Amino acid sequence: MRIAFTKMHGLGNDFVVLDGRAEVLPAFDSATAAAIADRHTGIGCDQLIVLEPSQTADFRMRIFNSDGGEVEACGNAARAVGLLHGQPARIETSGGLIATSPADSSVSVDMGVPRFGWDEIPLAYAMDTHEMPLAWEELVRPIAVNVGNPHAVFFVPDSDAIDLARLGPVVEMDPIFPDRINVNVATVEDRSRIRLRVWERGAGLTLACGTGACATAVSAIRRGLADSPVTVHLPGGSLVVDWGEDDRIVMTGPATESFRGSFDPANYGISQ
Repeated sequence: MRIAFTKMHGLGNDFVVLDGRAEVLPAFDSATAAAIADRHTGIGCDQLIVLEPSQTADFRMRIFNSDGGEVEACGNAARAVGLLHGQPARIETSGGLIATSPADSSVSVDMGVPRFGWDEIPLAYAMDTHEMPLAWEELVRPIAVNVGNPHAVFFVPDSDAIDLARLGPVVEMDPIFPDRINVNVATVEDRSRIRLRVWERGAGLTLACGTGACATAVSAIRRGLADSPVTVHLPGGSLVVDWGEDDRIVMTGPATESFRGSFDPANYGISQ
């Protein structure tokens, strides 16, 4: 038996989506996810997305980074899955319940309420997450926020000038972040526009990161640097983030289906 997949992307952040809502899929571990994500010997993607039935929502979404690690949330994947589902949906994730609402050319995602407590990020020990007294070379005093997964946001004069390929993994793997961290370098262009680059834990430099855009917009508003809604410009395109009076984050942006196919599970060591 072959396993069907849908290849999708959100602003260039790409996914292999496996739909196990109506038909049971084989069990996936980190090695299998990494093998499917490999761009040379697998299908190739930033994240493997597995959809499953849920007892608390319309369905469950599991997210595996390209290194095989399972993570809590992915905003771009949520938009892609929202497009694939084709109608409003409540989706269970390891990072909490989210809601998607597709429109003609975009998908809006209610990402929930941001968390700022040091133990909610989490950090290794207590400190002020609004302006952490830490630095990694020119990356200084980040804001830490959890928007379903953990982010450190650095505001810099020019995000393009940061050697994020070198500094990103240094920050990601620092012991202060026991679950590792997504690293965002952002430049506020005006009160409604932010330029952003993201080093994604377990995936590396990415063309777009939906949760990173949410974390950065919330951090800029929290520091008094921007007003809601904020347009966040990433290398792959732009997202609009609205942090409302109800404290919930709504992210809106495009998603695209690239192609569909199938694969032999035996090629990836999957037993059925």
